[in-house]
Amino acid sequence: TYHVVVCYKMGSPPAVFDSILECAQDSKNNHIRYEKLLSTFETKYGEKAKFLVRAPGRVNLIGEHIDYSGYGVLPMALEQDVAVAFITNSSGELRLANTSGLYDEYRCKLSDIKVTRHYWYEYFFCGWKGIVERFSIGSPIGMTVLLDGNIPPSAGLSSSSALVCCAALATVIANDITLPSKQELAEICAKCERYIGTEGGGMDQSISFMAEPGVAKMIDFNPIRCTDVRLPSSAAIVVSNTVVLANKAAFANYNERVVECRIASQLIAKSKGLNWRDIRKLGQLMDALKLPLDKMVAVVAESLHDGPYTREEACKALEISEDELKSKCMSPSTLHMQQFELKKRATHVYSESLRVIQFKMAAEKPSVTIEELGKLMTESHISCRDLYECSCPELDELAIICEKSGSYGTRLTGAGWGGCAISLVSKDSVGVFMQRVSEAFYEPHPQRFSNVSTSLFATSPGGGASACRLI
Repeated sequence: TYHVVVCYKMGSPPAVFDSILECAQDSKNNHIRYEKLLSTFETKYGEKAKFLVRAPGRVNLIGEHIDYSGYGVLPMALEQDVAVAFITNSSGELRLANTSGLYDEYRCKLSDIKVTRHYWYEYFFCGWKGIVERFSIGSPIGMTVLLDGNIPPSAGLSSSSALVCCAALATVIANDITLPSKQELAEICAKCERYIGTEGGGMDQSISFMAEPGVAKMIDFNPIRCTDVRLPSSAAIVVSNTVVLANKAAFANYNERVVECRIASQLIAKSKGLNWRDIRKLGQLMDALKLPLDKMVAVVAESLHDGPYTREEACKALEISEDELKSKCMSPSTLHMQQFELKKRATHVYSESLRVIQFKMAAEKPSVTIEELGKLMTESHISCRDLYECSCPELDELAIICEKSGSYGTRLTGAGWGGCAISLVSKDSVGVFMQRVSEAFYEPHPQRFSNVSTSLFATSPGGGASACRLI
């Protein structure tokens, strides 16, 4: 019965409200922001917005860098979001502006939309393009758009995916398409965000649409499906931002890890007598071997050597040329890679995937303790730091400080290489914990401390993407 309820929620479209108060989902801060956004829209464009859509940011409680290998993750939505007010226009143009003065405005004919991977508004292009292509819209309607967001950018909280999801939802409404299900919209957005150059797995877009207040979500893929996960009532989540920018589209690290996981799966497949050309994910490898997840770490240990593989080694193991390695295993943004760290990456993916399942199972027990869940989060950070090598000195410093300040478990969240950490703490000690972290990590550094009010905050699971018809 519970499974049917979960599937029904996924099969329903995003909520469409009649007032921005409902769209704000009990967030006073967001309600105030939406009112200001609509007022600014009218001042800027000389007419009232007819629609508003919003999509939340997220933190991933556990399950880092495993969605693109085919494994489940456990995120929750934030209160912080991206909101887009818009009207349609008859000029065949897309007009985009941002309430933040940090971002330039842009205006172009719909026929001239191109994703060059250089500008903020191209994330909007991704969502627009995904809907136009999915529904074969021959003559899409023009849109006049004003955007506002309070998700810290490049912080690992999925501000870019929230913008893609907003763009997709707005494009559906502007072109008078029957609202697709949350699941379909998540799949469309996961696919179309790859136009920007990152080979993501779908976690960010899935939680942005499927989130519900009060619960985290265990999200599995192929196809996307989700299950509610509740944290203990005594637990709280605190987000702390290193203020080290972590824009995964701007750096090669993210796609390099995707390629290393792919080559690791292919080398192991070849060594086990499988058709390695059919394998592109570590999850596919496990399925092909018909082994349980807890056996795969041993498979990695016996199949791959320590240290990096050179291009020559990978080609020799797969019995292919270097040109075929590039075309079959690599991606345009990773052709510079001369060596591949395989054993560490694959070990992380399988062990982290197992931790996600252990976290979910533990959370479902009436007797679960915060300590039990926190231990898994700490193990996750260690694996991200040592095996996946996606941490950074500031994240590691912050994790130590959070542990000393009373956290039961702290880990990086998001792609890493900067951005945020999340900590599992007791609700009763949130204030003391945040004060200690502020004193140890933020106050000694003026640049960090200047943004501490938005960099350090407690949060609880928020709702998913929604829309509001204003007129």
